[in-house]
Parts: sequence; structure tokens; C-alpha cells
Amino acid sequence: MDSEVGPLRAVLLHRPGNELKRLTPRNNDQLLFDSIPWVDRAQAEHDAFAEVLRSRGVDVLLLADALRTALEDDRAHAAGVHAAVDDRRLGGDLADSLRSHLSGVDAAGLAEVLMAGMTFEELPSAEGASLVRMMNHPHDFAVDPLPNLLFTRDSSVWIADRVAVSSLNMPARRRETAVLDLIYAYHPQFRHAARAYGAHSAPIEGGDVMLLAPGVLAIGVGERTTAAGAESLARSVFADGIAHTVLAVPIEQSRATMHLDTVCTMVDADAVVMYPLARDLLTAFTLRPTGDGGVKVAGPAPFLVAAAEAMEIDRLRVIDTGLDPVTAEREQWDDGNNTLALAPGVVVGYERNVETNERLEAAGIEVLPIAGSELGSGRGGPRCMSCPVRRDPL
Repeated sequence: MDSEVGPLRAVLLHRPGNELKRLTPRNNDQLLFDSIPWVDRAQAEHDAFAEVLRSRGVDVLLLADALRTALEDDRAHAAGVHAAVDDRRLGGDLADSLRSHLSGVDAAGLAEVLMAGMTFEELPSAEGASLVRMMNHPHDFAVDPLPNLLFTRDSSVWIADRVAVSSLNMPARRRETAVLDLIYAYHPQFRHAARAYGAHSAPIEGGDVMLLAPGVLAIGVGERTTAAGAESLARSVFADGIAHTVLAVPIEQSRATMHLDTVCTMVDADAVVMYPLARDLLTAFTLRPTGDGGVKVAGPAPFLVAAAEAMEIDRLRVIDTGLDPVTAEREQWDDGNNTLALAPGVVVGYERNVETNERLEAAGIEVLPIAGSELGSGRGGPRCMSCPVRRDPL
């Protein structure tokens, strides 16, 4: 896969499940949701999103199905049990008891625990006294749920023919990498896929990684991806020969701009939709290999200038979010910039971002609108909710 906009052929999605039913007013902030979604509606919206993709010839693989298939392998099952049980949280005896219990459940049961978590009330019956069990509320989590699995873009990203399993920065999301590791290591479709990055490296998230053109990556550096993560990924793709230029793009460390794809996404081979305030403020450091295993860094320079130069085009066309500062800010918050390209000039976007979608259409971009009143409660749009696995070359 060499771009953001080549015709999309296969994608990994996660249909919202019981993990979203774990959200309460008491824990939704900690689990990175701004509100408590209506799960049935979120599922219906996600089903409609998946159907739009299928109607355009995209093969949709659901993460839960992929995880259950992977866990049929005994080695994956053992690794899944290990990933679910945290000795530091449960203490030795309770952890051993839970490991013993999970070792005996089938693939579907273990997958559900890995995704939706487990409360102390749901733990197997006690065989002895446990201070940890007694001092936790029955509805506290012995195994945390993973409601952000919905945003499959963040936990892994494909670069050329390799997959980078992200090193997620927020505590609520870190165990997601174990789930993706299991899928990519043991699912028959991915078993032989080479890795471009490891989940135990410096923090980097897929929402910050953008394939601007063949061999050219932009990596946002902000709340979720660190400078060390951007440099580590750059060194990895240079060593593998799958990129020749990486642009490290500083972004504001805030909830509204948690990833680069919250302010900018590719909508055509030479065009982006971008939050207007970012147009003049975004800069980029340009990283290139030295030829002897090192990396040379230049800049910073204006992002649009550095991107056009790296892409070897005269300029990058920019389509602004909204027509005025208030609309632009509202539609940026509502993921107006977060589009998923199905082909050059064809994107999926939330229907509520009316003015942004009108500006895209006026610029010759076909917009396939989807509902997202509940899906967006975790602050993510169509790009966030999709991990492209295979695209045709540009």
C-alpha cells in the first residue's frame, strides 16, 4: 500500500460491541469517550458504514471475527490469556485463578474478555480469601474493556506490504496492541505479513501516520505520538526500503487535535481537506536516510511546502473545513477533516459536516455521507474507524 487514496480493496473494521456497554459516567473520561454512546444506534451506524464500503467493492474484515479465528490456534490462545491477566492488578493468587479459568474457555469466550473486559463480579467463584477481590467494588474491572477498538486506524497501519503495530500512548488503549499482535501473528490472512514497527517501541499511533505519496510519510507528533516514535518509525521504514522521506509534523497536544488526521486527510492524489487554522500553522521536519544507516533532519518548513516538495508536485491542493471560523471549529471537532478515501477523489465523511462536504463536492470530490451521531462520541471519524489492509497502487 503506497498511498492514502489508491482504490481501497480490503479494510479492517471493528463493529461496536459489549465493550461500549461498559462505559458509565464514572469511567467514560478515563476510557477516552466524551459521552456514553447509544450502543444499538452505534452498531446500526457502523453497519451502514461497512455497507457503503462493500457497495464500492471493498472487502470488509471485522476485528472480532479475525480475533476469534486467530484464537483457535493454541499458541494464540495462550498468548491471549497472558495478555488479559495483569498480576500487578490482581495479585498472584487471583491472577493464577483467572488464568486457569480463561485457559479453559473457547476462542469466542476469550475474545469477548479481551475486548469487553471482565468485572470482579464476573470472575470465577473464589476458592479462597482474596483481599484484592474484597476491596474492589463488584463492578470494578479486573480486566479493562477496550471501547476504543472501534478506531482500528490507531492500533495498526500498513505501509507498503508491511504492518506497523502501534505503540499506543494512552493507558486505556495500550492493551489493544496485544489484540492486534494476535491477529497479525495467527490469523491465516496475515500470518506471513512482515512487520514495519513493533508495539513495544516508542509511542506512535496510526491516526498520526499518513501515506502522502509512494515513499513519502507524514507523521503527526503531539498528544499520542512522540518525537521518539516518529524518528523510530522513520528509521524502520528507511531500513526496510519502503519510504525515502518522512515528514514529522508537530500538532497541538489537545483533545481536539489528538492525531494528524483530525486536522488533515488526503482526499485525492494531490489534495487534502484541512482545518483552516492548520493551513498556515502546520510545519514539518523532513527526515531522509543518510545511506549509512543514519537519518538527516532538515527544517522546520511550512507543512504544505515540505509535503509538495517530498511528493514532487507543484503544490498540494487544500480544501478548507467550513466557511467561517466558528463553522470550521465546529466541523473540525465533529471530524470534518477525518475522511476515508475509497479512491482518488472519492471519500466517506460524516453527514453532519454539511459545509465541509459541500466544499469537497465543489472541489470535485465525491462524498459518501454516513451517520455518526453515536459513532463520533469517542472523537473519531471514518478514517479513524478503518485500517486499510490493501489498496491498489496509484
